[in-house]
Formats: sequence, C-alpha cells, structure tokens
Amino acid sequence: MPQITLLQLRKLGACADQCAEFKKRFGKSVEITEELCLSVAGVFSWDWAANNLLGAPALAEYGRVTVPAWAEYDRVIAAAWAEYDRVRAPAWDEHDRVIAAAWAEYKRVEAQAFARLFHGCN
Repeated sequence: MPQITLLQLRKLGACADQCAEFKKRFGKSVEITEELCLSVAGVFSWDWAANNLLGAPALAEYGRVTVPAWAEYDRVIAAAWAEYDRVRAPAWDEHDRVIAAAWAEYKRVEAQAFARLFHGCN
C-alpha cells in the first residue's frame, strides 16, 4: 500500500501547519487509502498533495476529475454571494437610516446640553 511520510512532505516544502497536523494524526507515515483521505478531506490541502505527489498521468486525471467539481463550487458560491448582495443592500439601507437617526438625536442632545450649560456657567 502506498505511503506518505512526514519526511517526504518536509522535503517537498509542505507548510509547517500541514506537517504538524500530519504528525499529530499519523506520526511519521501513513498508508494512503480512499477511506483515509475522505476521513480528513477538509483537513489537508489535497490540491497541494496532488501537485507534489502525483506523477504526470495521475495529475492529469486528478485535474479531469476535480475541475468540474471546482466549477460547480464556483457556481454555487456565485449564487450564494448574489443572494447575499440582494438581501444585504436593504439591510445596509436600514442600518444607515437607523444610524443617521441615532446620530442626529445624539447631536441634538449634545447641542442642547452645551447651550444650557454654557448659559449656566457664564
């Protein structure tokens, strides 16, 4: 069964955080299985791993498989941002209205307090 070693990751320039996570979870090495990779799917940079650990034919296949998933991710994220922007605009308008009203009231009280106190001290 193919393995990845901590030494291998360090020699390839993996970042310190990923090396520390690898060491914490697996020690010095781990046998690579689909089950293992899925169990830590959100933990490690699989794109980095693919680019640094796969040979050319496997890397080409990796791209063939992951590019459509990335495109779908982009599509979903774009829709989410569009919805966020749609609902955010009225919320910011209301926020600005409330802030302006509160500021105007504060400035009114501030001016009134100054006028009353100024007359009292002169």
